[in-house]
Amino acid sequence: MILAAGKGTRVRPLTYDLPKPMIPILGKPVMAYIVEHLAACGVKDIMVNVSWLHEKIESYFGEGRRFGVRIGYSFEGYVDGSGEVVAEALGSAGGMKKIQEFGRFFDETTIVLCGDAIIDLDIQAAVAEHKRKGAMASVITREVPWDKVSDYGVVVADGDGKIQKFQEKPKQEEALSNLVSTGIYIFEPEAIDLIPSGQVFDIGSQLFPLMAEKGLPFYAQKHEFQWLDIGSVTDYWSVLQSVLTGEVPGMEVPGAQIRDGVWVGLNTRIEWEGTTIEGPVYIGAGCHIEAGSRIVGPTWIGHGSHVCAGAEVHRSVLFEYTRVLPGTKLEEAIVCGDYSVDRKGNMVRIDEDDDIGLNNARDRRILPRTDDEDAVVLQGRRTSVAAEQGTYSYSR
Repeated sequence: MILAAGKGTRVRPLTYDLPKPMIPILGKPVMAYIVEHLAACGVKDIMVNVSWLHEKIESYFGEGRRFGVRIGYSFEGYVDGSGEVVAEALGSAGGMKKIQEFGRFFDETTIVLCGDAIIDLDIQAAVAEHKRKGAMASVITREVPWDKVSDYGVVVADGDGKIQKFQEKPKQEEALSNLVSTGIYIFEPEAIDLIPSGQVFDIGSQLFPLMAEKGLPFYAQKHEFQWLDIGSVTDYWSVLQSVLTGEVPGMEVPGAQIRDGVWVGLNTRIEWEGTTIEGPVYIGAGCHIEAGSRIVGPTWIGHGSHVCAGAEVHRSVLFEYTRVLPGTKLEEAIVCGDYSVDRKGNMVRIDEDDDIGLNNARDRRILPRTDDEDAVVLQGRRTSVAAEQGTYSYSR
């Protein structure tokens, strides 16, 4: 089961128009990486609880055929008197209980994962350890720096891994450990029986403390694996920086590499005269980079974006159709729809700040392109480069 019903409030403004599992990493929703990994590990049946902006998850993943799995959905909410669909999440454990009562999905050992992290955990090994210990529930854990413990569920376990206490997002000074939950759990049906019916109920703040208090067979597991958690805007910025710099094995930047550290999508126009691009930089399909601009990586520029002459973009993430106006300098920023947010989460609404230098690039009131002797058009997937003082366009 993938937990995907929350509003993702700590990642706003990214989640104003996107459910958290749909936040893109290298142009692909984070949940897609989870589904692909589950499929590679032999997991073929996946339930997803959905609520906030549920239709975006359901329309992208469908019933899972293109991923080689079967996907089902459990919507949490209701239709009000005016016919509007209202999202009303039941909490992570409450969502599990609803699924179990409806169709008995949890009648065998089940893996439950949060839909906001990229992992490469050996799931078969984790399930084998869970069964070997006779666990009713297991939590996959990692140690984190002490200044991060308040973002996670904190685990206190004995030498055999049996959990004695579980603290959900304690203050740093109150945390009893820096061993935390990664949001990956393994449950037996008996654990689901502990969840009350028809109530909002949470795994970390209610179910797990209850299991620890009762002394049930509840264990922590430690594994070495990749865990890229997108719990906050800062996390998202850091993850994308790591991916673009090649620090994450198995994740390759899409597009065609036209220069060292510079990748582009289809039909992207770069005017090189006076322009500086220092990789790693990805420039999406249909973008326009005007002469005299400067881009410093790690930077991701979403499709349809427009960087105007004299603009500078440093170590930033631009979602699709972002226009950076002449003379504007962005540094360590994330631009998403109507909002710009820095890596610490400080947010500005674009249409409320005349000096921010950003607008919507869907407004394409610019002169059409004319033939240029210096332009070079690459056909297919060739990766030769235009003249230094010319225009570069990549298309099929």
